Amino acid sequence: MTMVSFSKMVGHCLEAAEQLEKEGISVEVINLRTIRPLDVPAIVKSVKKTNRLVTVEEGWPQSGIGAEICAVMMETEAFDYLDAPVQRVTGADTPMPYATNLEQSAIPQIPDLVAAVKKTLK
Repeated sequence: MTMVSFSKMVGHCLEAAEQLEKEGISVEVINLRTIRPLDVPAIVKSVKKTNRLVTVEEGWPQSGIGAEICAVMMETEAFDYLDAPVQRVTGADTPMPYATNLEQSAIPQIPDLVAAVKKTLK
């Protein structure tokens, strides 16, 4: 499984990968250090190896980095290697709440990432 993320969500991806490793699921986490230019060759190389992809970001689903990565996967040779649809994990499609407890509900959490990986593997 390949997980692609950037910024704060990379830490969440690494924690989810540790949890999944205990269940026998190997996850390769790619930390996008830049968004533009997007490291397409690294993502494609990983997808060719793992055949599955989950993107993770705090932002909204529409017009996000995950959406761009999905488009790139369809436009490159990586498409031929995908064994399942790309799964996007994003923030809720709502304005960011001010209350801390609601903010935690609006951004992806580790259980969300674990569930997305398992969904992609089924």
